[in-house]
Formats: sequence, structure tokens, C-alpha cells
Amino acid sequence: MFKYFFASITRNALSLAGTALALGSLVLIISLVVIQLLGYEGGPYLGIVTFLVLPGLAIIGLILIPIGGLMWRARMRKNPEGQDLSMFPVFDLNQGKTRKWTLIFVGITIINVVILSGATYSGIHHMESVEFCGLACHSVMEPEFTAHALGPHSRVSCAGCHIGPGADWFVKSKLDGAWQVVSVNLGLYPKPIPTPLHDLRPARDTCEQCHWPTKFVGDRLKVIKHYEEDEANTELTTALLLKVGGVNLTESHGIHWHVDPEHQIRYRSDETREEVYEVEFTNTDGLVKHYADRRAPEDGGVWRTMDCVDCHNRPAHNYQSPGNEVDRAISEGLIDRSLPFVKREAMRVIQERYPSHEEARTVMSAELTSFYADNYPDVASAQADAIDAATIALGDIYASNVFPGMEIWWDTYLNHIGHTQSAGCERCHTRGMRTDEREQISNDCETCHIVLAEGEEDPDILAVLDGE
Repeated sequence: MFKYFFASITRNALSLAGTALALGSLVLIISLVVIQLLGYEGGPYLGIVTFLVLPGLAIIGLILIPIGGLMWRARMRKNPEGQDLSMFPVFDLNQGKTRKWTLIFVGITIINVVILSGATYSGIHHMESVEFCGLACHSVMEPEFTAHALGPHSRVSCAGCHIGPGADWFVKSKLDGAWQVVSVNLGLYPKPIPTPLHDLRPARDTCEQCHWPTKFVGDRLKVIKHYEEDEANTELTTALLLKVGGVNLTESHGIHWHVDPEHQIRYRSDETREEVYEVEFTNTDGLVKHYADRRAPEDGGVWRTMDCVDCHNRPAHNYQSPGNEVDRAISEGLIDRSLPFVKREAMRVIQERYPSHEEARTVMSAELTSFYADNYPDVASAQADAIDAATIALGDIYASNVFPGMEIWWDTYLNHIGHTQSAGCERCHTRGMRTDEREQISNDCETCHIVLAEGEEDPDILAVLDGE
């Protein structure tokens, strides 16, 4: 009977097509894997083809083989002149030929299972890579991919924060991802992508896998360089002693007092979490304090338990402010401070809205070159290279923070750390947030930092810190 089984899968077009599809896909998978092992990158789409498309085609081919065989046998049974075939083959392992062909089929099956299992594992790994998340849907995820590459979490995979450990969130992410694929291909996604993500996994399951919430950090010095918009681009320095704090022995101190496991903080806010209406604090002793802003609406809003991302809301996709970016470029020498009014002119051209990065580079270069040609012809001649370097730096800054195609501008995604880009800390730490007994959440500046110098040209504190 074995010969009839062999005939059933070799004498019909469907099984032969399935065999060709499966065999061709498996050969291509092996070939592409070898190519990648030899050092050829190929980008995210090569990985999609190798580990997602081709394994799927191979599985379809393997399914078609028995389906075609069963259909052929069914036709043969209906043929009065044909063999008297049963619906399913009979395998008599006492026959040597049957044993031989059975071993061949088992061996081929094992090879297929090994190849497809490896491809499946690699496919899952590839789908969790930064390149897949950022480049496979390039136009949509370009802003997040760019910001991630420039941030402190550039070596942390997207899945490490957005999914974290555990099978339940892995399955949930794949179900969500299926709809995201549909929305991208059909153009159903909003521009810009709205934040915050309300279905983001709690930080204790992701951030705290690396960041120890009870670690005592203490105080940290932060020196900020700022340049005035005058002709000399005067350098001003601000020095802050940040009370980062943490849990020291049994007591919490400083900014990270909020993440002490002994404390639970809940708040009610609008959907954007920009406006906080109420705050509720509970400790392990059962003490409960309720703060409310009398100007806030009585109804509406969303209650949420505070965690890391309520302050660190842009941990891996941080978009800078134009002033900070220009100051950084001047401080790092990317923009020559000796160019007269370069800070002012840089701020003027970089805050305009351009339809594309290419248009931004072209216009900013023309504007900056024209300014020095009209007002400082000697500078335009003697420092032409410095002007060109400044325009390149401004173009890079714009391309890293502004994405016209997704309608992302300088003020689209604000950072809640501190209170420079947004209300930040002052969403809760405000005079209006009080208990019924008129106790307010402290808004004393020195709760979080001590100002050692503020906007000074040559602050004495720097000399002290340098040991002079």
C-alpha cells in the first residue's frame, strides 16, 4: 500500500506544487541564513523575508502535500477502473521497502521541523529587534527610531521596554501588533502618534528589571551651558545640585522618594497627563492624604498609580527643545561660537516649519549664509567653512527632532523631567494642590535641587568644584 501513498503525493498537481513550494522555501531560508552569517546585513526586509515570509510559505507547502494526496486517492476510489484504494494508506512496517520509505519521510520531517523551528525562533527574535520595529514601517516609526538611536537606551531593544518578560505580554503585544500592521498598510494611524500609551506595561515589570528602585543615589551635580542671543553669544552657566536621593536604609530622600515601595501615589488627570486634578498618597501605616486642585473639574479624568514613566515620560524617545539643542551644538564646537549672533540666527531659522528635512537644510543654509553675507561680509568670507558647518549641524538637529511627515514639531512631545519643556514636576507640586486641611504639596525649589549658580558668566562655584 505504500506505493499507492507515494503515488498519491507525486501524481497530482497540488501535492507537487506543495512540494516545490516547501522545498524551494527551505532552500532559500538556508541560503539567506548563510548569506547573513557571511556578513551581509540586508536591512529589516531581508529578515522579514527569511524568518517570516519563507517559513510561512514552507508550512503552506507542507500542508498542501497531504491535502493533494487525499484528494487524488478520493478520485481514484471513485474510478471504477482504478485500484481498490482505501481512503488512507496502510503502513506495514514488516515490509522492508515500507520501513525504508517511512524512515526517509521521518528524516525529511525532522529536517523540516528543525529548519522551521530555527526560522520561527529567529523570526520572533527579529520581530523584537530595534531594526524591525524602526525600519520595517519606516515612515511611521522613523521619529521613534531616530530618537531611540540618540538616547541613553539605544542598546536596549524595543521589546525590553514595551513587552518585557513573560508569555502573557508577549502574546498581547503580537495581537496588538497585528492591528498595527493593518493600520499602517491602510493608513489608519493618527499623525502624530498620540501619547502617553495608556496600555503600556507598568514600569515595575520593565524599567525595574534594570533600574533598582530602592537604590540610594544621593545628590548629583548638573552643569548647564547656555548661550545668549547677543553678538558675542555670551556663555552663561547654571549649576544645580540635584537631590536624586532614593531609599537610604529605611528612609526615602530626594526626587526618587516617589518610587519607594513603601509609598503609593495615585493621581487623577486628563488623558494627556498634562493636567493633574487630584493626588492621593498612602503609606504602609495606612496614612492616606488626599490633595486636590480647587480649580480642577470634579468629574472626568483618569485615575492612575504613579510609576517611573510619569516623570521619565520620554526615557527612550526623547525629543529635545531647539534652545537646548543649539546650546549643545555650540558647547560641543559643532557651531562656532565666534560667529556673530549665531545663537540668535540659529534659533530663528531652526524654529520655522519646513515641509521636509531636505527643504529645512536648504533653506537654513541659504538663510544663514545670506545673513552673514549681508551683515558681516568679512566673516562670510573668512569663516565660510564655519558657516557651512553650522548649517550642517542645524540640519542634523532638525532631522533628529522634527518630522514633518508625521506632523511632529518641536512642541509635540514634551519631556516631564524638571519643568523646562512642560509643567513637569509642577503638575503636582503647585500651590493649588491642597488637602481639606489646607496642607499643600511642597513647591519649594530646594525640595528637588539646590541652585549653586544660575545664568552666570563665570560662577565661582565652578572654580571651587575644580579645586582652584
